[in-house]
Formats: sequence, C-alpha cells, structure tokens
Amino acid sequence: MSESVKQILDQEPKRWVRNLMTVIVLMVLFLTASKSVEFNGLHDSGLSIAKNIFFGIFTPDTGLLFNLTRQGVPYLLLETLSIAFLGTIFGAILAIPLAFVSATNMVPKWVSYLGAIVIVAIRTFPAFVYGLVFIRVTGPGPMTGVLTLAVESIGMIAKLYIESIEELDGGIIEALDASGCNTYQKIRYGIIPQLTSNFLSTVIYRYEINIKNASILGLVGAGGIGAPLVFAMSAYRWHEVGSILIGLIVIVIIVEMFSSKLRNRLARGF
Repeated sequence: MSESVKQILDQEPKRWVRNLMTVIVLMVLFLTASKSVEFNGLHDSGLSIAKNIFFGIFTPDTGLLFNLTRQGVPYLLLETLSIAFLGTIFGAILAIPLAFVSATNMVPKWVSYLGAIVIVAIRTFPAFVYGLVFIRVTGPGPMTGVLTLAVESIGMIAKLYIESIEELDGGIIEALDASGCNTYQKIRYGIIPQLTSNFLSTVIYRYEINIKNASILGLVGAGGIGAPLVFAMSAYRWHEVGSILIGLIVIVIIVEMFSSKLRNRLARGF
C-alpha cells in the first residue's frame, strides 16, 4: 500500500461508532416490537379454513366465475376496476395544486410547510377509515369507493408529485425567460414536458394500488368485489371464494403487467 493511499485511509472518518449505535438501536427496536406482538400458535379451525380456501381456489365455482350478470365475477371485477380508475383520476387531479403549493422551489418555505402538514394529515388515515366516513355521507355503493380512493390517493400522489417538481431543471425555465417567453409559454414548454412522464408514471402506479384497495373497500359496502368475498367466506362457500380470488389474481396480474410496461416506456421517454 502506497504512502498516499495510507494517508487517505487514515483521514477517512471513523464510522464504526455510528454503525455500532445503529445496530444497537435496531436490536432494541426489534426486541421491543417482539415483546409487543404475542403469538399464541395456530388454531385448528384456522388451519381448516386455510385448507378449505386453497381447496376452493383449485376447485372454483365456474358458474360464478363466468357469470356475465351483475352477480358474476366479471361484472364485480369491472366495477372494482372502474372504482379504482375514477378514484385514481380524481385523486391525481386534486393532488396537482396541493403538490405545487408544497414544493419548496415554488412557494415560500412557510407555505410549503403548511402544504406538507396537510399531506401528512391526509395520509394518516387508512382507506378503511375514509370508507366508513363516506359511507355515512353517500350511502353504500360504488360512489363511496370512488370518493374514498380519491382522498386516500391524494397523499401518496402529491408526495411523489412534489419530488418531481423539486427536481425541475431551472436552467430550461431561465433559458425560456431569457428568450422572452411569457408565463404561459414557460409553463407549456419548460415545466409540463419535464413533469408529464413522472406524473403519469405515479398515477399508473397508484392505480395498481387502488385496485387492491377497492377490493378491500367492498368490506364496508363501498362497491366492488370485496363484499361478495366476505359473504361467501362467512357462509363457508369456499368454491365461490375460490372463483372470486382467481378473478382477483388474474386481473391484478394483467394490470400490473401492462402498467409496468407503460411505466418503463414513460421512463425511457417514448
């Protein structure tokens, strides 16, 4: 080892104390969490139910799976996809102004701080809580699911929007300003092209999440396939449970496959 390399290594900051403290903190957190969660073993009824669910998946009720009426799996899945789509679109639109007033490079710091507090407050409550609130306002049905997913989506989408806005290339805007462009032209040619692909990728990713959330929201009567799934499980109709779960698995795989390809295209700029 040359003398210069040795001097550089000697000047390297000693991080072993910080690394040791990090390991100790993680161990303390792990032990604390382990003591807070009690495991009482598996119940015989639980194992039996799990076995019946798996049996139902492999022997689904084909009459329900291919039923094209409003009670069939295809219609319920379509309703779930529609709820997720509308909720995502509304949430994405509402998140745009909130993101711009929360970005530190767009507004004064105190304004962005207030915007960040609003976003954190929205993200605090899970979709299930919003569902219970909106079902009192609009009553049970798909509209409750749409409103719930719209509000629930705002927090995550706005947070990712902010990251894209704060990474804007200011040089492009300065060049347009030097060229004599007005505010509209700077937004049209300097800001929107930089944000479009990231914004669309965020919306697509949130749509994937909302499909799963829409399935869960059916438990509180917010439309979709969740309620029939719970009713089938409560009545021990495992073949119907298998049909619904197969439908969910297939639709999630298809949506994620296409959305992943689309997001990759957006990331590469075409």
